[in-house]
Amino acid sequence: MVQSDTLRIAEIYRRSGRYDVRVTPEIIEQPNNRVDLIFTIEEGAKTSVKSIEFIGNSAFSASRLRDVIKTHESNLLSFLGNNDIYDPDRVEADRDLIRRFYLKHGYADAQVVAALTEYDADKKGFLVTFKIDEGQQYRVGSVDFRSSIPNFDASSMRSYSRVNVGSLYNVESVEKSTEEMQIEASRRGYAFAVVRPSGDRNFEAHTVSVVFNIDEGPRTYIERINIRGNTRTRDYVIRREFDISEGDAYNRALVDRAERRLKNLDYFKSVKIATEPGSSSDRVVLIVDLEEKSTGDFSISGGYSTTDGALAEVSVSERNLLGRGLYGKASVSYGQYSRGISLSFVEPYLLDYRLALGMDVSWRQQLSNSYTSYGVTTLGFSPRIGLALREDLSLQLRYSLYQQSITLASVYNNCNNNASNTSLAYNPTPAYIKSVLAGVDPTNSAASSLYGYGCYGDGESSLPVRKELANGATWTSALGYTLSYNTLDNTKNPTDGLLIDFRQDFAGVGGDVTYLKSAVDAKYYASLVSDIVGVIHLQGGILNKLGDQDLRMLDHFQMGPNLVRGFASNGIGPRDITYASFGATGDALGGTKYWGASVELQMPFWFLPKEVGLKGAVYADAGSLWDYKGPTSWSATGEVNTKACPTCGLQYDDGNVVRSSVGVGLIWASPFGPLRFDYAVPITKGKYDTVQEFRFGGGTSF
Repeated sequence: MVQSDTLRIAEIYRRSGRYDVRVTPEIIEQPNNRVDLIFTIEEGAKTSVKSIEFIGNSAFSASRLRDVIKTHESNLLSFLGNNDIYDPDRVEADRDLIRRFYLKHGYADAQVVAALTEYDADKKGFLVTFKIDEGQQYRVGSVDFRSSIPNFDASSMRSYSRVNVGSLYNVESVEKSTEEMQIEASRRGYAFAVVRPSGDRNFEAHTVSVVFNIDEGPRTYIERINIRGNTRTRDYVIRREFDISEGDAYNRALVDRAERRLKNLDYFKSVKIATEPGSSSDRVVLIVDLEEKSTGDFSISGGYSTTDGALAEVSVSERNLLGRGLYGKASVSYGQYSRGISLSFVEPYLLDYRLALGMDVSWRQQLSNSYTSYGVTTLGFSPRIGLALREDLSLQLRYSLYQQSITLASVYNNCNNNASNTSLAYNPTPAYIKSVLAGVDPTNSAASSLYGYGCYGDGESSLPVRKELANGATWTSALGYTLSYNTLDNTKNPTDGLLIDFRQDFAGVGGDVTYLKSAVDAKYYASLVSDIVGVIHLQGGILNKLGDQDLRMLDHFQMGPNLVRGFASNGIGPRDITYASFGATGDALGGTKYWGASVELQMPFWFLPKEVGLKGAVYADAGSLWDYKGPTSWSATGEVNTKACPTCGLQYDDGNVVRSSVGVGLIWASPFGPLRFDYAVPITKGKYDTVQEFRFGGGTSF
């Protein structure tokens, strides 16, 4: 028994990566036929994985397959995690991950024949080798539906299939189709229906004929649902993730969906749902085993970007508030050009329905900087409701109520500070402005004493800014929604899938402004050759004026590197150019229409370990922002702002030209948070656009 315990102790250490462990039992005799048993343990250093190799892979490179598995090679950054420690269970799980990766990409015959591990005494670590038999890549030759259930139309399930003829054979798509069909059959009253997919390979044509067989399954009912391991989370928070309850027909697809939902809550380290026999042959008991984890976060964040400057944030959040599944967060940020306070609260199950009710209260102050001559203070409140229409389709409804006001530094508004000139400064004669635009210095003329060359010649803010300032704080009351379609394989680091967001906001439910703002944003990711990921990004938007009320400048779209990289924030689109002859491009006015298109290739640096987290990118962007429809006149001052022309007074440029750029980027998932560096060179641009070729942004939490 002592020797057996010695081996068990050593095995525990080996499973935690300490293969140099030495366990020595020692017996010390005591009086009265008793002994003391002492286990002397020399733990040794952790034994890491020194190399991971693949044999038999030709379709995917070794670096791409290393991204799939959980075991990592040891490197300089391995101290940040423990995935480089050798774990035989993890290696065995990696075999399944590799096989599923091949099955997802059409290799229906793929097998991981062996996972060979060898301890290298010289390197003091393990060498792991995966032997792979890829087989051929298959496409879907046909999709058929068959039913053995009377009066059940199998062809009606075609709309729930994600498998299409001609596409690559994808096991995950087959599994998701099977789940949705089985759930739909249950909704139609066939509670015991079971969907079983099958595939016939055509080895010559390299196709798979997929058949979904719908049969009557065993009549089994759920007797009880027993939950174990939740010491903090309330039982009802767990049970509401099930679409079935005690007494219902047992449906494996719904059980699997509940398990996936519980994992996605991110309240638990592990979730496992198993079945045990019930009190009779047609009864089963569901056993839900959970291991809870910490769900609260206190973070101090710091970062820097070329737009917002230095920024710091302190936040407190809890994902499982009071064990009731509620979410709450409070944060305070203070930066060089921006600062703010925000409070957020989410009830994920409103009135016990799968409706998420969210509430946001925020105050934000954006200060004037090198891109804008004015600052904006926003105080807002926004409740929202979100619901999942399908696994890949969601809808969010929201209401927004916020107040905005403009602040202007005196250096940009010294006309207001000159009491003797206030009544005249805003009404210069066209002849005076023409002389300024023509480059004639009027400082010694009679006009200077009336209108003040220093008042208008030092970068005075544009008419819409000053008019907004004079109007004071403005309230906006808007109803809106967002429809999202998401098939991304990974939300943090996607390599395949589609994400489309369509949003509309209608302002005019009370408040001081009215408009209809629509925008669409679509991103498509696809894995290309040699671990290169292609990204296509399309976006567009339109702002419609409603009624007779003018649109505010602040309600217009403002674009820069978020549309075309290589330009500054608010760097493209309509712009006030009244004083362009003196080198000042003036304030960005924004536009009511925009479009953008981008193509990007992301690739890892194959000569660096994956754990370094560095990727490179090359891209080309194109887009435009145009059609300013904000204030162009001010009756109080007699000013009229017209589109650019050689003989005009106050002018603005509408900016309706195509902007384009090419560039390179460096993406780093660093220990200090996600960082991105971009260097883009504009190819085409507007005459008064502001260029910013280098851009950097990032931050961290600790």
